[in-house]
Amino acid sequence: MNKNHSISSFLQNFFFPVGAFSLATLLWLFVISGNQYSMVLDIPIEARNLNSQKTYLEEVPDYASVMIKGKGRDLFKSYLLQNFANFKLVLDLDGISQKYEFILNEYFDKNPRKVVFPSSYNVSFVEVIYPNRIKISLDEIVKKTVPVISNIEKISKDGHVQVGKIIFNPDSITLTGPKIELEKIFDVKTMIDTLENLSKFTSAKIGLIIDNRLIKYSEKKVQYSLNIQQISERIIVEIPVKVINKVKGLRVFPSPQTVSLTVIGGSTQISKIKSSDISVIVDFKDWVLEKKFYIPTVSIPFEILSWTDLSPRAIEIGVARESK
Repeated sequence: MNKNHSISSFLQNFFFPVGAFSLATLLWLFVISGNQYSMVLDIPIEARNLNSQKTYLEEVPDYASVMIKGKGRDLFKSYLLQNFANFKLVLDLDGISQKYEFILNEYFDKNPRKVVFPSSYNVSFVEVIYPNRIKISLDEIVKKTVPVISNIEKISKDGHVQVGKIIFNPDSITLTGPKIELEKIFDVKTMIDTLENLSKFTSAKIGLIIDNRLIKYSEKKVQYSLNIQQISERIIVEIPVKVINKVKGLRVFPSPQTVSLTVIGGSTQISKIKSSDISVIVDFKDWVLEKKFYIPTVSIPFEILSWTDLSPRAIEIGVARESK
């Protein structure tokens, strides 16, 4: 017996009994379809007439387990087509300002029209099995804008560096939901991710952590951008030396009046730096008669890796009285 014949025999032996059983079950249902039976279905809950200034403080269940009755054929039809039958249980929230508890069977006994069963299905409502009650809690609906915070770990390839901070677009998200919940939220974090071996400008979308179904987010994803550049060095010359906190009546001058240094950072980034962008400052408050040379303070308004090789390292301060 070859392999293909064995597989064919197995399939026939397996599917034939299953098919026969299914057919017998269908025939049985139609035979008994004239009798009345009960069955439990999960039916959608629809809350209507919510005050436009309010929102849910607690989630309302999406479904309720409901016992229905009818003939076998009608129950079978309801079971097969329950996702398309437009069955629903309606809760009317009109007039509820803060809290209310629906005891479901009592509510639907008093309001039978709130149980929506299309007439073509010929089934009727018996009772709600679960849940037996639903608590409605409402709160003032408000909006709040919060910043996006990165959960992304960035690992640059050797010899490369991230220039500046990660940029998000949009960089803030508008939240809409219950006031008491929004008061607890101060930012929205991205999903956790790790980006490795970064060597060039990188941009993509990333999802946000959404952990409260009662709150609506204006965006579920944001675009992030990372400026990755190759590390390079550049010598900046003729940087002016400034003396601050001069005293009236004294003429103060640095020597030399310009210095040079080496900046280290992203190649494109440091190529744009000019000597006028760098501050080299000596504070005259530090001046004493016996001291000749002073170490200046260097400030670069760029997020570079570092600077080095200041030349000269110390500045001489000359002081003379102004002529009258």
